[in-house]
Amino acid sequence: MLIVVKRLNNRLYCLRKLGSLGSTAGIKARMMEVCLRLPNEMKYLVFLFLALSCHVTAKPPNIVFILADDYGYHDIGYHQSAIKTPVLDKLAAEGIKLENYYVQPICSPTRSQLMTGKYQIHTGLQHSIIWCPQTSCIPDNDVTMAQGLKSLGYATHLVGKWHIGFSSKKCWPTRKGFDSFYGYLTGQADYYTHVQEGVSMPGFDVPDDWHYGVDLRDNDKPIKSLNGTYGTFIWNDKAHDVIMNHNTSKPLFLYMALQAVHAPLQVPEHYKKPYEYIKDSNRSTYAGMVASMDEAVGNLTQSLKNKGLWDNTIIVFSTDNGGEIHLGGNNWPLRGWKHSLWEGGIHGVGFVSGPLIPKSVQGSVYNGLMHVSDWFPTLVQGVAGGDLHDLKLDGHDMWTSICNGTDSPRKEILHNIDPLQPRPFPNKMTGSQHTSAMFDTTIRAAIRVGDWKLLTGDPGNSSWIAPPESNIKAPVPTDPKGKFLWLFNIKDDPNEYNDLSALRPDIVYQLTERLAFYANSSLPVFFPPPDVRSNPALHDDMWSDWIYDKE
Repeated sequence: MLIVVKRLNNRLYCLRKLGSLGSTAGIKARMMEVCLRLPNEMKYLVFLFLALSCHVTAKPPNIVFILADDYGYHDIGYHQSAIKTPVLDKLAAEGIKLENYYVQPICSPTRSQLMTGKYQIHTGLQHSIIWCPQTSCIPDNDVTMAQGLKSLGYATHLVGKWHIGFSSKKCWPTRKGFDSFYGYLTGQADYYTHVQEGVSMPGFDVPDDWHYGVDLRDNDKPIKSLNGTYGTFIWNDKAHDVIMNHNTSKPLFLYMALQAVHAPLQVPEHYKKPYEYIKDSNRSTYAGMVASMDEAVGNLTQSLKNKGLWDNTIIVFSTDNGGEIHLGGNNWPLRGWKHSLWEGGIHGVGFVSGPLIPKSVQGSVYNGLMHVSDWFPTLVQGVAGGDLHDLKLDGHDMWTSICNGTDSPRKEILHNIDPLQPRPFPNKMTGSQHTSAMFDTTIRAAIRVGDWKLLTGDPGNSSWIAPPESNIKAPVPTDPKGKFLWLFNIKDDPNEYNDLSALRPDIVYQLTERLAFYANSSLPVFFPPPDVRSNPALHDDMWSDWIYDKE
């Protein structure tokens, strides 16, 4: 129906922008007036469109996107966690929980796909993360979500973590569509000193004169005055400032990319106190970090209410990847964790909320297939009413489907193809596994088509890990050493217990064909070596750009 309506004349396209669940009587009257002037055969289409529309108000809606870092699937209250998240639970209960929603297994890939709406194979970022010493970022020719919303008149702000490149200033957030940036450029930092070591890139021969660098900025300006202030408090305060200083003549886009709950495990003691009973010290500290994050989200929503923005705001909450088991996170009952292509690494926590969600679906669960790359078209086109023009995106506009509970336009997800990942157990491959002339199934890859998921190569750690506080005894994987191909029906077997690759070679063949299709469209992997010019010792002990392109 949306396609039909969008093909009508310009008056109807404007109707799509004005259509609202929360419209005033005057706006509704104007909408009706335009509709009544249409030919009779088109009126029904318009009335049906307006009845189904999830979109939004006479003023473009404010959009607040909250991205948690390394937040485990099990670690939100409504997933039966022992960790209490009353704010997140309430927001989710007043909105729509996304329970068939996928992200990437690590930081930079999720963030690049969120910003560009493209699979990482189509940006050249399909291997690993962007490490501190690398000259890498989102390609220059890719439009970002922030740029799309800014072109529609939005004020655009980023508070928190970037982690999609900073070697040149052209890679920085304020050159990628954000009016302002207050946060850090790399992948992690100490919560109190805001120092990032930057020496953990595999194969990096660290120079003797290497310095650790502070990673905290207000736009381009280095900040060294907040040593001792807890990171989550900093992002909370800055988000409050952005909201309270917002010029309400423009719609607001606030991307709050939280530091929590990524390592290092640090939190003020009073947040840990309710979890002292958890004997695993990493888990108890992590739980306190979740509590601090939950509080920050509550403060954010209160700021929106205090400013008078809440009634016209859509909230999106997402994790960037699965929880890191060794650092307190948990993804039970899913298999695997951060870094892996098993469900525990990629099946994300996510929901949409806010007063603009139709009352008929508030508190519902949406089970349509969705991926992090879908947020670009969903927010720029579906929510803000923009035109994607000729952008070749991998994402889909999910807004109408989410709000109406209808089938997802997405039928498959390429989780990734990473030809640089070391192959599993060379010369020791065993079992009745399928090989293909179309696609080398020893390459690390995974794809979801409908209910089916195929994994090849080395998908990462395959363990099921129960929460330490639960006393649940998790099953132990029994895959033979050297195995490099698995097939699961995720609808019937969401925890990936039963490999069906030997029983359904027809499905294996079909999904391998799809991997071959995507492999043929992939850009070459861009994974440059470390550059010692990134050494913070050369930049006043700050992480900064070291390639000085003309702007």
